[in-house]
Amino acid sequence: MLPILVQANVKLPVLLSDGMVLQRDTKLIIWGWASPGEKVQVKFNKKTVSTVTDSDGNWKISLPPMKAGGPYSMKVKGNNTITVNDILLGDVWFCSGQSNMVLNMERVKEKYPEDIAGANFPEIRNFFIPTASDVISIHKDLPGGKWISASPENVLGFGAATFFFARSIFKEYKVPIGIINSSVGGTPIESWTSEEGLIEFPELKSRVEKLRDTAYLNPILRSTRRRSVAGQNPPANSRPMDKGISGPIPWYDINYVAEGWHKYWLPGYWDDQGVRGLNGIVWFRKEISVPESMTGKPAKLLLGRIVDADNVYVNGVSSGSIAYQYPPRRYYLPAGLLKPGKNIIVIRVTNNTGKGGFVPDKPYCLVAGRDSIDLRGEWLYKVGQVFRPVTPGLGTGSSVISMQNEPTGLYNTMVAPLINYRIKGILWYQGEANTSKPQQYQQLLPALISDWRNKWQQGTLPFLFVQLPNFMEVQYLPSESQWAELRFGQLKSLTVPNTAMAVTIDAGEWNDIHPLEKKVVGERLALAARKLAYGNEKIICSGPVYKSSVKEADSIKIEFDHIGRGLLVKGGGDLYYFAIAGADKKFIWAEARIQNNHVVVWSNEVKNPVYVRYAWADNPEGANLYNLEGLPASPFEAIPDK
Repeated sequence: MLPILVQANVKLPVLLSDGMVLQRDTKLIIWGWASPGEKVQVKFNKKTVSTVTDSDGNWKISLPPMKAGGPYSMKVKGNNTITVNDILLGDVWFCSGQSNMVLNMERVKEKYPEDIAGANFPEIRNFFIPTASDVISIHKDLPGGKWISASPENVLGFGAATFFFARSIFKEYKVPIGIINSSVGGTPIESWTSEEGLIEFPELKSRVEKLRDTAYLNPILRSTRRRSVAGQNPPANSRPMDKGISGPIPWYDINYVAEGWHKYWLPGYWDDQGVRGLNGIVWFRKEISVPESMTGKPAKLLLGRIVDADNVYVNGVSSGSIAYQYPPRRYYLPAGLLKPGKNIIVIRVTNNTGKGGFVPDKPYCLVAGRDSIDLRGEWLYKVGQVFRPVTPGLGTGSSVISMQNEPTGLYNTMVAPLINYRIKGILWYQGEANTSKPQQYQQLLPALISDWRNKWQQGTLPFLFVQLPNFMEVQYLPSESQWAELRFGQLKSLTVPNTAMAVTIDAGEWNDIHPLEKKVVGERLALAARKLAYGNEKIICSGPVYKSSVKEADSIKIEFDHIGRGLLVKGGGDLYYFAIAGADKKFIWAEARIQNNHVVVWSNEVKNPVYVRYAWADNPEGANLYNLEGLPASPFEAIPDK
């Protein structure tokens, strides 16, 4: 009996689609799939190239380098014909990392309204890759996505840092810019690295091999699913009820009379206001007086950030909800909901772990037209439900698998399928998920750079990365810091050729791991790209970077690279955040001054300094060493030469 031959239509990867940007001035690779032995022809920009698929139906062709321009069309012909339209030739940047690379323009729209309104850049294109993860196998194609050009409406979905980067490069060089954003919040660097890239990390390599053992993995996956179901849907007879919605009148109803409620100062966490250690549901309410000028029109309710989830009611009407802590709370109220005089705002807050409540130093107000009402101050609260401690075995222990956090889990699905696509360089914004092991990160980041360069086979591709910003509470004494250690590891990675780093210790927020100052990040990355990828030698792309130090009597003299036109104390006054220590490594704050474009540090309390640090803290607020170009110095630790 003869085998049945199945004819397969020629197919392209999802990345090779309408609106794409192809890399100028380099040999291009176009690839896809069809029937085994099928002839495939590609026509593009007056070039025609043909090939025949291999025994697995794979095909790949090369096109010669081409200048920037477009739009063009591409025809791919096999048993069928595909036409790809609106193709530009320009510069393509692969952008990856975790949530701060994901964070989109919609999240920063109040901060950058003019930038969004003016985002008419049809030659800036963005391709955002949906999340997919798999440790078991390498995927042939991406999970989805499409090319979208920058407009005031579309740009809200662009990554904020990447948009400001692309806009800066486009304005400077006037060539189309393609951004491929392959990022997933909360993910570690090892999940973005290939198995080959982890060969020097036996523990991680062993983890990959273990996860590929179905005898080990399948029982855990079944257990994970059972735990998820059990955690989300406990038996009805064992589930405690939220008193705020289980009584005769819900606590958000306008007819409800609030009795037995306690005073609460908003913003703030309930752990700090008499409700210690509570995981559960707490209700908050406030009566406000609204002037007639704010009624009869749409309004906006700004409630900062809330830990963890919230449901909001205005005058008894459900007005919005968010299920996790990170997004800003911006709820839009329809015209007619507010009324002159007394209005009631009720917020139901659900917290599962840690300190629940309202994050300080965020906007809390009601806005209608040009008028606003400040909502900070005294509210009332009442506990609706107390969650019982999680039963052992139902939590998120080590036997629960999340493939996107496992070694190779994201490389296999969100990097490997596109390494044929030619690019100008790479942007990397990640590190928060690895701060618990900063020493390991010092090896993992150079390993990732080497791994990706080996995979793309485009030589030493420019690799630009963002150093972690300032975050968490300010500490007023010298202290140890895993965030500082990880920043130092990032700094050390500059020894890898053709790399650059954007320092952002002045662009973070103490109370938000997702700071909004993304224009600074994008534009500093663009400065680095102009120097590294575009060869502008005149550009000062970095703030001062530690070069060397020498001990002179009781002081230490420090020399820096990237001083530009000279060192500067930003804002004038004293130079802050240098610390020194003797052999005991007990750091104290040091006096410091700029002298002939060096920094000299000393302390009368340390006669024999052995160590020196700068901006060594989770949140080094007040660190003020810059160059005259306005770029901040990187944190560092050093042992001076004698």
